[in-house]
Amino acid sequence: MATQTLSPPIRTLADLLDRLGGVPLARIRFHPAPGSATIQDVIDVETREGILCELVDGVLVEKCMGINESSLAMYLGGLLEVFVRRRNLGIVTGEAGAVELMPDLVRIPDVCFIDWDRLPGRRRPTSPIPRLAPNLAIEVLSRSNTPGEMARKRRDYFGAGVELVWEIDPEDRSVVVHTSASAATTLGPTDALDGGTVLPGFTLPVAELFAELDRAG
Repeated sequence: MATQTLSPPIRTLADLLDRLGGVPLARIRFHPAPGSATIQDVIDVETREGILCELVDGVLVEKCMGINESSLAMYLGGLLEVFVRRRNLGIVTGEAGAVELMPDLVRIPDVCFIDWDRLPGRRRPTSPIPRLAPNLAIEVLSRSNTPGEMARKRRDYFGAGVELVWEIDPEDRSVVVHTSASAATTLGPTDALDGGTVLPGFTLPVAELFAELDRAG
């Protein structure tokens, strides 16, 4: 069940940055004014400018992703899509799949899996930003993702009912598996990533995942 806790009021820009987890200023939109943004603004900015933004505490925060991060997300998302589709378990979305985790809180996982049971009528949502929590949320870290930002994202995910979060670090070539906001296991090149109780039977050697970065013609 989604839960939100009251936070101290934002009085200064320093308070705002702290609330957002130290996100670089270049990713924080000034229009609409911080604190006043809505879900419609998320939709309008993408339509007008082609820029994806998350909505956090009434602030539009631009999503950051480079070509290598996107490549890893596409590769992993493709493997998950095949696994999920063959078993008709639900849907897999990519790096533009925004969800409203809680009222006026929009996150955009790089990849996510949503079980049919979490979808109204067990069908694909028709809203551009549906209100739901995925079962699995995957984040491929970019250089502008701060530790504070990722900690805030994990709190949001698990507070909304996400069961599993994978954080993939292309630079360290490691994967941190979070089963709660405070429980984590780090996987290296000799380990295998698995779907746990969320996607039983799905496995992928970590070395195979990051080998995608070395593939050449």
